[in-house]
Amino acid sequence: MKKIFSIAIITLLIGISPYAGAAETPKLGYVDLQEALYVSDAGKKAVNVVTGEKERLQKELDKKQNDLKKMGEEIEKQGYLLSDETRSKKEKEYQEELKNLNRFFQDSRDKLQEKERKLTKKIIDDLLKIIEEVGKEKGYTFIFEKNESRLLYSDKAVDLTDEVVKRYNVKSK
Repeated sequence: MKKIFSIAIITLLIGISPYAGAAETPKLGYVDLQEALYVSDAGKKAVNVVTGEKERLQKELDKKQNDLKKMGEEIEKQGYLLSDETRSKKEKEYQEELKNLNRFFQDSRDKLQEKERKLTKKIIDDLLKIIEEVGKEKGYTFIFEKNESRLLYSDKAVDLTDEVVKRYNVKSK
């Protein structure tokens, strides 16, 4: 939908410009929001927070996997020495721990994604406000998001990403 809208606007601008006569040519620019997000100070901090949380969860996951592996090895070693009832009980415990491990993995992944989403949403909202300010101050008619608008070519002179990041870093301190 965004692509169709962007293409329609560009087509409209191209179609109108020869007939505009004395009217001013639209001023176009773009921002790479993905880049702005990751090179801004707040974006770098968010990446560090998410990375730290990911490492903490990975350590916990590794410990649980090692414990489960030891449990499986113990069942295998003692296999023939255990009564059928005891072996069955230990295998059920092993299967339950395996389910718990899978749940932990899913829950951890979901929590990590949610944390990243919350951290990046605020930064992107703030960046959008700054993009609007830049657009108004500099007289841009349209500012596109580089990745979402399927921008296939652009002159670096209309790239506003660096300016937006600099302003954001100043405002977020």
